[in-house]
Amino acid sequence: MMREQRRCGALVAAVVLSVQAAPAVAADGIPVGQLVARTGATAPVASVYGQGVADAVAHINAAGGIDGRSIELATVDYGYDATEAVRTYKRWRETLEPVAIQGWGTADTEALVDLVTEDETVFMSGSASGHLTDPTGRSPWTSTPAPFNFFYGPSYSDGCRALVQYAAEEWRRTATAQRASTFLGDLYRPKFAYLGDNHPFPNSPRAACIDYARDLGFEIVPPIRYSLTPSDFTAQCRSLERSGADFAFLANTSESNVRLLQDCAKLGVATQFLTNVYGWDEGAATEAGDAGNGVVWVVTVARWDDDVAGMATLREVSTQSDPSGERSRPVHYTRGVCAAFFMRDAMARAAAEGEITGAAIKAGFESMRDHVPQGLEGVCLPSSWTPTDHRGTTTVKLYRSHHNFGTTTAEQVYSTTMPLRPDWLGW
Repeated sequence: MMREQRRCGALVAAVVLSVQAAPAVAADGIPVGQLVARTGATAPVASVYGQGVADAVAHINAAGGIDGRSIELATVDYGYDATEAVRTYKRWRETLEPVAIQGWGTADTEALVDLVTEDETVFMSGSASGHLTDPTGRSPWTSTPAPFNFFYGPSYSDGCRALVQYAAEEWRRTATAQRASTFLGDLYRPKFAYLGDNHPFPNSPRAACIDYARDLGFEIVPPIRYSLTPSDFTAQCRSLERSGADFAFLANTSESNVRLLQDCAKLGVATQFLTNVYGWDEGAATEAGDAGNGVVWVVTVARWDDDVAGMATLREVSTQSDPSGERSRPVHYTRGVCAAFFMRDAMARAAAEGEITGAAIKAGFESMRDHVPQGLEGVCLPSSWTPTDHRGTTTVKLYRSHHNFGTTTAEQVYSTTMPLRPDWLGW
């Protein structure tokens, strides 16, 4: 209804759009907005993810688009500022009238939930906040339903739950006989610390993760705050050392995690560090050097050198911005590619049923069952969405980072599928 009421105004605004040098939308194009954060606190990770989305869309268009129609991608760097993201979306809704958005951060995605729901605009975010998984509003953990929100991969909460599950199993396996015999008792329990900035992204899985860690027998030590922007984290490392934490979850992105690990290494902090899907990557491992040795992190895609069927397509996508084909892409790039290809397939399903609208794209997503985009077999995790549950996958793979004699490598150390518990929806 709201979209129809604005249609006449949008015809006039389209002229303004061209005058303002915004991306032109072909008459038969499919308008999609892209919110990227090439600047701001998460830029080193966000820009890589955003490039993956952009390259994937260019590849999709070169292959014929959606039923012969190109995806017209309008890209704006919103600087990781939720207020600017909202302003950008409000401009788009009066001009571009996007049927879908490829977004990024938690704060901005959550700030836009009500608007995209009102407009029936599908919002595919880089954020995997558990709050975005409840399309009906029945979860006590969400303030508003998010029926038009989707993301690729397990939620931040399920990623953190998988990490503490892994930590609990490692503790049982490697602890001394005395500690192993009292793991579930009161004499000694492993200690778990949650570290991150006071920001919607690092805060998103905190309650869910700590609750599950407590269920698994961990003693929870007081949380420690450290900035998303790299700084001197010596004080935080001393607090972590004093806490006696055996395991620590780092909820920030990789650039601040590298600095924290380096500062903690100088003090000889022996805690086992765990981190989220954006908290580590190949570049971070190289930059951290010995300080990053042993970090365990969440990986949701095939890595660049993995021998899987879909790697040929991924490398073709990469040539959109690297014609030489020589660049090795980090996991965040591939995650962006998967997000764009899942959107492609939801649009294709919408086209098969009629008009490509936000509501039809939503239905396309919600009809997927263990779906992997054609051409990316082995690269993207099989995913399913339903009208009542937007947890696309709860499968979590964990990798351990190694740094030896100047060479960084990684090995998969754990894989699990977290249960689709009703009480975890939206959390």
